[in-house]
Amino acid sequence: MKISLNWLKQYVNLDGVSTDELKRAVTFLGFEVEGVASTGLPPLQNVVVGEILTRTKIPNLKKDISLCTVEVGAAHGGVRTIVCGAPNCDAGNRVPVALPGAVLPSGFQIALRKTYGHESQGMMCAPDELGLSGDHAGLLILPAITPIGQPINDAVPGGDTVLDIEITPNRPDALSHIGIARELAAWFCKDVSYPSIKFRGETHGSRPDILADIKVEAPKDCPLYIGIAIAGVKVGPSPAWMQERLKAIGLRPINNLVDVGNYVMLELGQPLHVFDSKKIGGRKIIIRHAHDGEKLVTLDAKERVLNNRMLVIADESRPLVVAGIMGGADAGVDETTTDIVLEAAYFRPQLIRATSKKLGLASDSSYRFERGVDPHSTLEAAQRAVDLLLETAGGTVVGPSFKVGGDVPWQREIVVTPAYINEKLGFEIPADEQRAALEALDLVVTHEEPTEKRGPAWTVAIPSYRADLDRPIDLVEEVLRVYGTEKVPAAPAVGPALVDAEDAPTVVFNRKVTDYLVGQHFHECVNYTLRSAKELKTWVSDTAVQELGLLNPFVEEQSHLRPTLVLGLLESLKLNQSRGNHVSRLCETGRVFMEINGTVHECAGVGFIMAENPKARSWLVRDQPDFYTVKRHMEILAAEAGIDLSAQPLVPVSGAYWGWQEGHAAAAGEMKHGWSARFGLLNLAMVRAAGVEGKVWSGMLAILPENLTADGARRRYRNFSLQPVALRDLALVMDVARQAEEVRTQLLQTARSAAGTAFAVEGVEIFDVYRGSGLPEGKKSVAFALSFRSAERTLTDDEVNAVFAKIQQEIAADGSVTVRA
Repeated sequence: MKISLNWLKQYVNLDGVSTDELKRAVTFLGFEVEGVASTGLPPLQNVVVGEILTRTKIPNLKKDISLCTVEVGAAHGGVRTIVCGAPNCDAGNRVPVALPGAVLPSGFQIALRKTYGHESQGMMCAPDELGLSGDHAGLLILPAITPIGQPINDAVPGGDTVLDIEITPNRPDALSHIGIARELAAWFCKDVSYPSIKFRGETHGSRPDILADIKVEAPKDCPLYIGIAIAGVKVGPSPAWMQERLKAIGLRPINNLVDVGNYVMLELGQPLHVFDSKKIGGRKIIIRHAHDGEKLVTLDAKERVLNNRMLVIADESRPLVVAGIMGGADAGVDETTTDIVLEAAYFRPQLIRATSKKLGLASDSSYRFERGVDPHSTLEAAQRAVDLLLETAGGTVVGPSFKVGGDVPWQREIVVTPAYINEKLGFEIPADEQRAALEALDLVVTHEEPTEKRGPAWTVAIPSYRADLDRPIDLVEEVLRVYGTEKVPAAPAVGPALVDAEDAPTVVFNRKVTDYLVGQHFHECVNYTLRSAKELKTWVSDTAVQELGLLNPFVEEQSHLRPTLVLGLLESLKLNQSRGNHVSRLCETGRVFMEINGTVHECAGVGFIMAENPKARSWLVRDQPDFYTVKRHMEILAAEAGIDLSAQPLVPVSGAYWGWQEGHAAAAGEMKHGWSARFGLLNLAMVRAAGVEGKVWSGMLAILPENLTADGARRRYRNFSLQPVALRDLALVMDVARQAEEVRTQLLQTARSAAGTAFAVEGVEIFDVYRGSGLPEGKKSVAFALSFRSAERTLTDDEVNAVFAKIQQEIAADGSVTVRA
C-alpha cells in the first residue's frame, strides 16, 4: 500500500514530523515500511526558467536539430544560444534551462560545448532529465506566467514523500489514507480531519431511463448494493490536485469519472465502480452468479471463462463486471458518456478471494474486498464519491437511487480491566495511560464499573472498521502499540524447566521410525499436509474426497487434507528425477487423515517409497526391491507401534484400493483396531501419470495417536535357544484362489495348539507352490516348512512326529485343505 505524505496531511497534522519519525511510527504501530520514495525535483543549481525566442533548423542534418535563442534573464547572462533536438522547442515556450556548471540528477555536467558546428551555451531539459519522470518525448513546458530566470525549484511544485507500507491481512482498515491517518493520529496524539460530505441522498427528478432497477439474486454473496444515478456529466481530465495525488502513488490518471473512483478507494478504502448507463441493457443491474462457461472480456483485454461459483454484475442480457474484481472492456465509461451509475457494494470476502485465484486476476479492488471492507461505511464512501463527481464532472443526481440489502446495526463491545492488561503485558502501565491509548484509536470506553479486586472494568466500544478486535487480549495489543513497544522494561525471562519429562508417544514413534528408515538409506522428506482434489481422486473414494475437502481453500492445489504420505513422496521423487538426482528411497512421517463412515480421523503416519532407477549406470547390477522387501520394512515399522504385522491377516488389494497395483499389494488393519497398513507396488498407470519413471514400491502405516504409548513400542530382549531345531515339511492341496498366507496363518495356529507347552513352534514358512499334473482341476499344492525347538533340550523324533501327525489331522479336519501324500 503506497501512502502519499502530502495526501496524508489532509487528514492529520504532520507538520514538523520528519520522514524518519514517520517510518518509526508506522513500524512501531505494527506495520512494515518496505520503502520510501521522494517525487518532485531534487535541489538543482544553475537550472532556471527560460523562454525560447527563436528556433532555426540546422541544415544538412539527418536528424531534426534546431538552433534556439533562449532568454534566461539578465542575472544569468540574458540570451543564450542552445542546440536542441526536442520536437517542441518552439518559440514562445517557457522551459527549464540548465546553464553551464549545472549537474543534473543523472550526474551529467553541463558545460559550453560545440555541437553540430554551433556552440551550445546550456541545455533545455525534458522531464526525465530533471528526475521528474521517465518522459523523454519532449521538453518540459512550463506555464506561460512562470517568471523568466526563476530557479527551477521555485517554479516547479514541490515533490512528495511516498511510503510503501506492508499491511497485514487482518488490518484491511489500514488499506487507505484515512486508515493510516487514524493510526498516526493516535501515535502523535493528533486529531483526524475526515473529509466533509455534502450529498446526503437528495435527488432531482426521476430518470428511470438511466437506471430503472437493481436486483440482487445472490444476497449471501452481496449483502449490500448501492446504485446512484447522475445525469449530465462531462468526461474530461480530473483536477490537477487529484492527478498529482494519484500519480504520487503510482496510478495513471485516466479521466475524472475513473479517477474519482480510484481516489475514494485510496482515501476511504471502499472500492467503487462507475457504469455508463447507455451500456446497461434494459437499464437494469442484476447481481447474480455467473453461468458455467459464461465469458467476459475484462479491462485487461483478456477473455475470462466464468463458472457458477463466481459473482457478476450484469444487465438483462450479459455480464458487465466480475464483481469486486474488474469491469468488462466494453461496459466502462468513455468520452461519449453523459449519464452514469455509481456502484458501491459489499461482497463476501471468501467469494472474491476464490474468484480472483481461479481467474488469476487481481486488482486494487479485489485486494481490499477479499480482506474485508467495512460494510457500515459503504454508503458514506458512495456519498463522498458523489461529491467529487459533481465537483469534477458536473451533472445532477437523479432518482431513483437504490440501496438493496442493508448493514446490520453494528454493536461490538469488549469488557476489559486495566489489571488484566498489565497481567498480560507483564509490566505496569497506569490505567489513565491505558485508557488514553485506547481512546486515541477510537476505542471509546462507554461504561466503567468497579470490581472487588481488579479495579475498574471498562466496556470498550469497537468501531465497525476494526472487525479484527473481538477479545480482551486484542485490546492488550492495541494498548501496547500506542504506548510503545520500545518502552517495555527489561526483565529476566522465567520459564518452567522440563525435568525428566517424556516426549509425547507420537513424537517418540516418529523419531524411532525415522531413525530406522534413515538407517536403511532412506532420505527424509517434509511435504504439505494439503493436497489437491485431483490427486485424492486417485487414492480414496469420492466420499472421502468430499469429507477431506476444506471449506475455503486458499489455492486449488491445496484444497484437501491428505489421506496418505505417498502422494507427497511421489512428488518429491518426480522432482529429484527431473533434476537428475538418483534418489530411489524416500520416507516421511506426519499427520494423515482417514475417512471412516463419514468421520475424519487424524492419525500419525509413516510412509516410504522405493523406486527402480531405470537410468542407473553401474558395473554391478543390484537386486531391485520387491513386495517382500517392502513387507519386511513395514513389519519393523509396525512393531514400533506395538503391532505384530506378521500375525495379522493380509488382504490383497483389488479395485476398492485406490493407488495400488492389483495383485502386487496388500492391506491390513483397515482401522478396525485403530490402525491401517498398505504396502506393495504402486499402480503403474498412476505412477506414469505422475511423471515418475520406473516401478515404485511403497508402504504406508496410519495409526490413531491414542493407540500409541511411550512404552508400548519398546523392544524387549528375549533369550534364544541353544538347542537344535527340528524340521518337518507339509504339502497341502487347496483351491487355486485361496490365499497361501491365510493357510500359513491357520497352520501356525494349529501347530502351536498341537504342541501346547511341550515345546515351541518357531515358525511356518512357504517354500514351494505347485500347479499341474497330478492335481485336480482348480487346485494347487503349497509346501510349508515347520520348525520346532525346545529351550531346554534336544527334541526326539517320536515327540515331534506325534505333534506333526496331530497337526495334519487337525488342519484337514474342516475339508478346506487336504494333505498331499
